[in-house]
Amino acid sequence: MTTRQFGAPVKRKEDPRLVTGNGRYVDDLGHDAWEAAFVRSPHAHARIVDIDVDGAVDVDGVIAVFTHEDLDGPAGDRLPLLIPHPSIEAGRTGYALAKDEVNHVGEAIVMVVARDRYIAEDAAQRIVVTYEFLTPVVGIATSRDGSDLVHDDAPGNVAAHLLQEVGNVEPAMAAAPHTLTLDLEIERSACMPMEGKGVHAHWDSDEQRMRIHSSTQTSTGVRAAVAAKLELPLAQVECIAPDVGGGFGVKIMHPWPEEVLVPWAARRLDHDVKWTEDRREHFTSSAHERGQLQKVTVGFDDDGRLLALDVKFWHDNGAYLPYGVIVPIITATQLLGPYKPQNYRVEFWSMYTNTVLVTPYRGAGRPQGCYAMERTMDAIAAELGIDRAEVRSRNFIQPEEMPYDQGLLFQDGRPLKYDSGDFPASLAKLKALVGWDDFAAYKKEAEAQGRKVGLGIGCYVEGTGVGPYEGGHVHVETSGRVNVATGLTTQGQGHQTILAQIVADELGVSIDDVHVTTGDTRRMPYAVGTFASRGAVMSGNAVALAARAVRAKALRIAADALEVSEDDLQIEDGTISVKGAPNASIALSTVAVMSNPLRYAFDESAKAATQFAGAFDPDKPPVADDDEPGLEGKDFYSPTQATFANGMHAAIVETDPVTAEIRILRYCVIHDCGTVVNPMIVEGQVHGGVAQGIGGALYERMVYDESGQLLNASFMDFLMPYASEVPHIETDHLETPSPLNPLGIKGAGEAGTIPVTAVIASAIEDAEGFPIRSMPISPTELWDLRRQHAHAGASPTSQTSTTEESA
Repeated sequence: MTTRQFGAPVKRKEDPRLVTGNGRYVDDLGHDAWEAAFVRSPHAHARIVDIDVDGAVDVDGVIAVFTHEDLDGPAGDRLPLLIPHPSIEAGRTGYALAKDEVNHVGEAIVMVVARDRYIAEDAAQRIVVTYEFLTPVVGIATSRDGSDLVHDDAPGNVAAHLLQEVGNVEPAMAAAPHTLTLDLEIERSACMPMEGKGVHAHWDSDEQRMRIHSSTQTSTGVRAAVAAKLELPLAQVECIAPDVGGGFGVKIMHPWPEEVLVPWAARRLDHDVKWTEDRREHFTSSAHERGQLQKVTVGFDDDGRLLALDVKFWHDNGAYLPYGVIVPIITATQLLGPYKPQNYRVEFWSMYTNTVLVTPYRGAGRPQGCYAMERTMDAIAAELGIDRAEVRSRNFIQPEEMPYDQGLLFQDGRPLKYDSGDFPASLAKLKALVGWDDFAAYKKEAEAQGRKVGLGIGCYVEGTGVGPYEGGHVHVETSGRVNVATGLTTQGQGHQTILAQIVADELGVSIDDVHVTTGDTRRMPYAVGTFASRGAVMSGNAVALAARAVRAKALRIAADALEVSEDDLQIEDGTISVKGAPNASIALSTVAVMSNPLRYAFDESAKAATQFAGAFDPDKPPVADDDEPGLEGKDFYSPTQATFANGMHAAIVETDPVTAEIRILRYCVIHDCGTVVNPMIVEGQVHGGVAQGIGGALYERMVYDESGQLLNASFMDFLMPYASEVPHIETDHLETPSPLNPLGIKGAGEAGTIPVTAVIASAIEDAEGFPIRSMPISPTELWDLRRQHAHAGASPTSQTSTTEESA
């Protein structure tokens, strides 16, 4: 009997190949390709007066030097604004190579193609660009001031502005027994995948075909963008995402300038061209995220129940707006988490600055929203002297209220409606796991030893599995091998394993016989991409539906051959048999032969099929009008709305009384991603997310000076947590299956990251006894806050907080 794979902790199928050095990344390709290097702006804001390339063109080994003037047709137009939205007032995007003006350090101006990267880099250094300097706009406060502009035609530096309101906030706030106002800040950070961006392009001039390999999260998007920019028929462009060493959101942007320029150059030069991003380029030309200033005003009653919530925030979107306003809209709508304020108003401004552009980074606006909401819940608890977990419990949406409509509209205009979840059960699990009720005694004992410890908590709800669709194709070969293809790309999430588990169970075959291909437009031309914790939800259900179509066809063919009803058949261990009569059977591989009337005896399955030759009606065509040859199926999953995963985290931290160093002693996670396909992979996703969240809470930030120079653009200066900074992560799961999809799955990819900043801020605040309003926080900053707090005898000025109680 076939062992059920769905829900089992199956070891990852892809790991042996990857950990033994047999991965195949973009930079492993194109050993004979010419290579590109870029001249990038050293200035944050300047007009380009002149570009002198004479010093480069004569370098031995240089093939070509290109500026914006060389880009013909759509390749020379502005890059697309991918996701329009009515809130966008001044959507501005850049060019593949800068035209007339640069708007952040690292913006590409000139592309050099040479026989190898070394020559290209040397030649690039000989190119002289003359600039007329403009005043840089750095930081949200400077942008909001509006005295200087990033783009002359974007008044006030406002890219987008949106207001949403549910209920009637002003009278509810005025009538609330208590009000609080919090000024909060989250600084910029950035993802650091092991592999930066990379592109390899091959142009077949005879067939007029372009094949691209890109380290991308959306091969179909890159394919479509390149076809449009190079004015090629879509059918003549292929894009493949090979192994990708991490994405985290930065590789969802499409196209990056290099994804246009490298194929364009390959076609222009009729030769393979490749480019691999170095780490400095990644810091200064890839996307950042997180930066927001937030102002939260909340009204509540004596029991801590929310009566009104008014949130304003300013979001730093960098120099351009290529990915629209996804990040601030997610902050605005998913800020509410598991709570139900009776009246909610949120208003945001997305602001231009002369810094690297912003696109989604793991969590994509949710960490900022969770931080705002959870800092507010802690402030309410502190104001009323109520246990922090109890305040949260009193505001939870209850299980019997599901599905729950928050009354807001998401990016695509659809209602923000939670499909499932049991928040009280999750909180009970978290309190038991971390020992919430026993912590007071532990803290008292630590204080007697001269130690400072604190307990923090954070709750979140995450929209996952967003549409519009993903597809799956399943094909059973005559050897019994099962090939599965989905357009979804993979960057280490274990897609080859979980999709194989799903298909193996649906078809009743061994997981070892299932082989999964992702991110190849030759196999699945219609797809969306990997982001927003959508892989298992979207492609998982798509391949399940495709596999069910294959199963149905296999049972139909076998039923004819065995002269029984389809309802009497079962598939186990790759064999279709009559229930209760295992000797009456036929191998799935044999059925694959029978599904194709062209039965040449290439293998044993074909020979075995001859015994069933009489099972077909000679008066009917070999392939029926409503059928097609082969044992394969294709289907698409397209949901009406996102699924909503949720979870709760708690941490115990210790802050050194002398050095103010912050150490995480325990970290606990309760997570609900619906039906769990593979608990081992889910835990791996959660652990990786928590590690990334710890980086964002305590170490990782983009430090710009007033001239727009990134001061920590290397791993010597940009801090990331090592294994020594990431504690053992204790996890427990709650499964409330989603009613929205056949498998009941909800996403898990970003869950570990979303609440961490809020949780660590909560724990430090509990340890120190004064408010924490700005993150990330370093020991130096915590030490300064202690000094300010001791000196002022009140909330530190750099961590602004105001408290008001209505009469």
